[in-house]
Amino acid sequence: MSTMTADAIENIRETFNFSIEKFPLSGPDGMKTPFYGLFRSDNCGSVGKAVTSRYSCHQTDDVLAITEAAITALEDENIHVRTHFRDGHYVEYAPSNAERRAIYGTSDNIFPRFLLRAGYDGRAFSVSLGWYRDLCSNLHIPRSIGNAVNRTIRHTSGLRGKMDELINDFSMLGKGWQAVQDAVVRMESREVVMTDFLNELYGEPDTDSKRAVTVHKNRTEAIVRRLLGERMRSGRPDMGSDFKVSAWEAFNAVQGYVQHESSRKNGFNNEMDRLILANRDTTVQKAELLALSV
Repeated sequence: MSTMTADAIENIRETFNFSIEKFPLSGPDGMKTPFYGLFRSDNCGSVGKAVTSRYSCHQTDDVLAITEAAITALEDENIHVRTHFRDGHYVEYAPSNAERRAIYGTSDNIFPRFLLRAGYDGRAFSVSLGWYRDLCSNLHIPRSIGNAVNRTIRHTSGLRGKMDELINDFSMLGKGWQAVQDAVVRMESREVVMTDFLNELYGEPDTDSKRAVTVHKNRTEAIVRRLLGERMRSGRPDMGSDFKVSAWEAFNAVQGYVQHESSRKNGFNNEMDRLILANRDTTVQKAELLALSV
């Protein structure tokens, strides 16, 4: 095992150095219920949703098994991981030898990123492939590509006994990187008018509501500032009075606004929390579809 791989494994052990325990939930006056609550062993914090007696809690060892499968399938002993816990385990896998894909010149590149979501909400585990854009530190998991970039892992304990299946899941995801690149190149090749793009996403504000007008104005200005800054850093030419940009730029201006600015206003200060919020955001999902359909 390489030093980097050992560091990745140790990172997970240190971050998730607790177990999730299941305890019966009671009603008023100690009344028994058929439900159980999930709690962290280190701080007794409540986790996820109430479950039944049949529910089996996954543990850190299961996350380690998935990580070891990722390292094997991606054939990269120097894989980097980033960890986070919010009602479940989140792990981002970043292959160190992954191919950079230049989208525009040498400044606008994307890299593959794999994101494990192992929640305690009754939903299956998922591992998804997305792109990280170093120009703006955005990470996006595309929805429009479907199964090519998303795999479901059956929620059960004892995943170490299913290593062959896990390795196959990551192998299949790795093959989806070409589909991701093709989608991004398609966005870059298409042109949109930025004002039309934003109107399609957000609509026109209610002019009878001062607050709605102000929110619309502030949001538009923030997105346009982000767009102009990214155009300058990537060496793109001036837009001109027609305000035309590539659909790739338009999408990233919206996605970046949601991930880096809107999320902070809503109290999400952790970088991984902001990433998760942006990938769940319906406007970001709509922007992706719009950028691919123009």
